[in-house]
Amino acid sequence: MSETYYDIVGIGNAIVDVLAKVGDGFLRERDLPKGCMTLMDAKTAGEIYADIVPERVVPGGSAANTVAGIASLGGTPAFIGKIHDDELGQEFTRDIGAAGVDFFTTPLTKGPMTGRSVVLVTTDAERSMFTYLGAATHLTEDDIDENIIKAGKIIYIEGYLWDTECCQGALIKACKLAHKHQRKIAFTLSDTTCITRNREAILDFITEYVDVLFANEEEIKALFAEEDFYKSLDLIKPLVEIAAITRGIKGSVVVNGRTKTFVEAEIVKDVVDSTGAGDLYAAGFLYGMTQERSLGTCAMIGSIAAAEIITHYGARPEVSLRGFVRNKLRSYGKRG
Repeated sequence: MSETYYDIVGIGNAIVDVLAKVGDGFLRERDLPKGCMTLMDAKTAGEIYADIVPERVVPGGSAANTVAGIASLGGTPAFIGKIHDDELGQEFTRDIGAAGVDFFTTPLTKGPMTGRSVVLVTTDAERSMFTYLGAATHLTEDDIDENIIKAGKIIYIEGYLWDTECCQGALIKACKLAHKHQRKIAFTLSDTTCITRNREAILDFITEYVDVLFANEEEIKALFAEEDFYKSLDLIKPLVEIAAITRGIKGSVVVNGRTKTFVEAEIVKDVVDSTGAGDLYAAGFLYGMTQERSLGTCAMIGSIAAAEIITHYGARPEVSLRGFVRNKLRSYGKRG
């Protein structure tokens, strides 16, 4: 295998998140679905934005959050995603660079503006996302640089990209290049509605390309249209090398061949916002993999990273995850 430079190369939607606190009534009055990601046009997203008081405006996107977490853990990540050369696109570029992530994707100079997601957080810390993808939907095969793919140990792809045909072409190219250079491919299912829209295509993609799969309990059940969680675990077992499934306060389970490893969730007394918990779990798990840790320890690192994120608004770490995780692992008698 040729030399690598990046621990993780993430590919996903480049989005700027607008976070606001609302009550359940806000969602009911506008007939807005709770607890999932809903795609919207620019006009509808703008109307929701006009009715809220933003708590924070921060660059986001699922895979972008994960690679920012990798950097905070001490890893070396890169990101591939499409923005417009507008104010929000420039903010995204500055922020991801400041987080320690290499980002070289050429921005659009005309066409749709940089994507944004209005994230409404209710009092139970559940987040509901209303997303205008904008420029993110214009990621094409031309944006997939073979040298960057070759330089990564693991190529990490977010499932949201399957909602756009041209993005699917970009992902297939990235996967073929990853296989050419003997790189592992990790994939996150992202959202139940995204799975429902693309279930057969996603299953085919996983079967052909994916080595490491991330999902939560509802997503893995949706993938197989199966109500029984444990049957879903058996169904994913022959398709991928590793599946890491999060279950909220129940922790997570890692499936590796015939072995299932159950890991407890970190105890968090005051959950503020669940946005990004899955993204940061993936960051911790993948970082552990690049450091050749056991799968159980990888899941522990993922749980610790996710626990930090849900104590504040936004899906980017507010402390150095490297020190945060090291101290936690040492307290559990693990090597930091």
